[in-house]
Amino acid sequence: MQNERTVWLVAAAVIAAASLAALTFAQAPAGSAIQFPAGYRNWTHVKSMVIHDQSHPLFNAFGGIHHVYVNERGMQALNRENPRYPDGSIFVFDLLEARLEGGAYVEGNRKVLAVMVKDSRKYAATGGWGFEAFAGGDPTQRVVKDAATECFQCHDSQQASDYVFSKWRP
Repeated sequence: MQNERTVWLVAAAVIAAASLAALTFAQAPAGSAIQFPAGYRNWTHVKSMVIHDQSHPLFNAFGGIHHVYVNERGMQALNRENPRYPDGSIFVFDLLEARLEGGAYVEGNRKVLAVMVKDSRKYAATGGWGFEAFAGGDPTQRVVKDAATECFQCHDSQQASDYVFSKWRP
């Protein structure tokens, strides 16, 4: 009876873990390192900003409305002065076109959805972070070819904050 109960408890734990994973990530192509984060808009909203002027050095790549989200695991470290994010922390950078309508900037089409996942062993070469971006927010349209040069090269400047640009604003 005890062995049968143990088997059922293990089976329930496996099913619960699989269900949790399904809620956290949408399906990604086999072998992909970073999966598309389903439900990220229900995570903690960290900040928003707009790059709207062509004189900004990042306008060509990142012009538009930025929204940044963090999962619960990452939120544990975000509000610390010198954060060290635990493995399993995830940040999402949601970049949308900025359109001027009636004197207000409004969200246009999604340009890209970028994801940072902390796994200090798997991504040791890039500060413990894995990077992926999905063109137009489409889970099938991966755009990162070389995370070290396309993503981490800029994030390396943020070593003091564990390679994360976003800061918590209480």
